[in-house]
Amino acid sequence: MGNKTVIPFGPQHPVLPEPLHLDLVIEDEKVLEAIPQIGFVHRGLEKLVSKKDYMQFVLVAERICGICAFGHSLGYSETIEALMKIEVPKRAEYLRVIWHELSRIHSHMLWLGLLADAFGYENLFMQCWRLREVVLDIFEETTGGRVILTACNVGGVEQDIENSELKGIVERLDKMIVEYKQLLKVFLKDRSVKSRLVGVGYISKEDAFKAACVGPFGRASGLEEDIRMFGFGAYGDLADFKLITSNDGDGYARSEVRALEIIQSVDIIKELVDKIPDGPYNQKIKGTPEAGSYAVSRLEQPRGECYYFAKGNGTKFLERFRIRTPTSQNVAGMVQTLQGCDLADVPLNVLTIDPCISCTER
Repeated sequence: MGNKTVIPFGPQHPVLPEPLHLDLVIEDEKVLEAIPQIGFVHRGLEKLVSKKDYMQFVLVAERICGICAFGHSLGYSETIEALMKIEVPKRAEYLRVIWHELSRIHSHMLWLGLLADAFGYENLFMQCWRLREVVLDIFEETTGGRVILTACNVGGVEQDIENSELKGIVERLDKMIVEYKQLLKVFLKDRSVKSRLVGVGYISKEDAFKAACVGPFGRASGLEEDIRMFGFGAYGDLADFKLITSNDGDGYARSEVRALEIIQSVDIIKELVDKIPDGPYNQKIKGTPEAGSYAVSRLEQPRGECYYFAKGNGTKFLERFRIRTPTSQNVAGMVQTLQGCDLADVPLNVLTIDPCISCTER
């Protein structure tokens, strides 16, 4: 038996862009236990509902996380709309989903580049981020922003996208996805990638369910959970939405599920562009949430289910606003995947979870 040692992992680490800290209890290069410590960048954003009215807070919600920015403004707006019983124009619902799926592509492309960089594949990293620029350029042309879009608001969206421009976006995505599939073939078929990911960080379907894992993390272990399948907003008009899952439950499965979701998002955007109706894309909002009223909504962020709660008090300021983000759900499962792995595999294993500490520490 070797000696047990506690090694601090993070909060600053070359492969992690955000401050995640883990105390790793190791014995002979094997991780026996991983103890997470979070709270380094806690910002108290949820408390700001007492200082920003429910319309102004859309801008705060969007800044919870840069990568998930549009999704948070969408989730918050849908919660307030449920709270005030506001019906959103159909065209706005389509535009919201189109931007949201573009955000999913943006997030997954960023993640794949970071994973490639962790392997030491600098060329693959640059190619992934080069293709990601296609999405950021579309954001800039349609909203004026590249990361923080300020496109979603309570009652609809801030601006329209012309049908001709939507068709142009589809053409650009079609070209991008051809290159992406070539990169994906190289990445998923590479022998060294498989040697580092296959069988590493395994978590069974039962354990993933008990740990309440969400998003690609849970689906890679066979959990058939995706909020999009319930048909909220324009997702309900999709002809056939199929979950991308795997039963392998290891780091390779998590990477494969997330990588294939990029292709799925492009298909969703193409279908909605073909079906998008004409009409208004926003409406004026009057009144305030009733005192004591509350509402919840759920949204499938790139990393999984995000849960929103809002409570009114009869004024333009909310009584309470609360978010449960995907990474805060997935930390328990992530810790479990680290148990028994080699110390050298910890960075890659954490990356296959795709943690977002900015979302977690609100």
